[in-house]
Amino acid sequence: MTQHILYEVRERIAYVTLNRPQARNALTFDMYEAIFDIVGRASTDTAIAAIVIIGAGDKAFAAGTDIAEFRSIKTAEDALAYESKIDRILGALETCPKPIIAAIAGACTGGGAAIAACCDLRIATADMRFGFPIARTLGNCLSMGNYVRLNAVFGPARTKELIFTARLMGAEEAKLTGFISEILADNASLMKRAEELAITVAAHAPLTLRATKEALRRLAAEAPSGDDLIAMCYTSDDFKEGMSAFLEKRPPKWQGW
Repeated sequence: MTQHILYEVRERIAYVTLNRPQARNALTFDMYEAIFDIVGRASTDTAIAAIVIIGAGDKAFAAGTDIAEFRSIKTAEDALAYESKIDRILGALETCPKPIIAAIAGACTGGGAAIAACCDLRIATADMRFGFPIARTLGNCLSMGNYVRLNAVFGPARTKELIFTARLMGAEEAKLTGFISEILADNASLMKRAEELAITVAAHAPLTLRATKEALRRLAAEAPSGDDLIAMCYTSDDFKEGMSAFLEKRPPKWQGW
């Protein structure tokens, strides 16, 4: 397992820590794969009753996929392979029979926001900022699976408003929408409450939780293909410009192709 994912089990609760605080816990491919492996093992481990995912430090849950991972995307096939990889990891979170709690502090954007959206329960500190600011940064798009998840939580109007404006949603608004259930004062309070919540759900009937999670997943399971949209965005000049601008810390110059 990568050093950037910490894992421990205490009192039937598995704690998964995204551990790159110096990079605001930006996710590498190795980190994604470690999450996939952990969730896969936890799914069949009778010693684990619930999972908590947290970000190291108090600045970010996870600030998206590490920009360096995008450098390998040159063709439509590369883009589709990337989104397929991410959907595989997110799918593992959604189909895991154990309840998963996201404890969110600070930035929760891009891939980090996608992971949080796949969790069953979400709590956050007051400084949480959630969103997918891709229209302002890289100029790519989300997979159909991610659009389905956002639509299920926020509806089409708010989903479009969030992505079109590239703004980040604060904790109070996220609580009003139902995306998070509680707002905690600081990181210490967040960790304490995450443990309490995990212990609570771990004590309840596992088949009830499993059936409810799977039933709700099935309601949104049939997503149409968005391969053409992914190919359009990831192979565009705008995507290349977005990456260059991001790394050079300057505003991108969009062209629309």
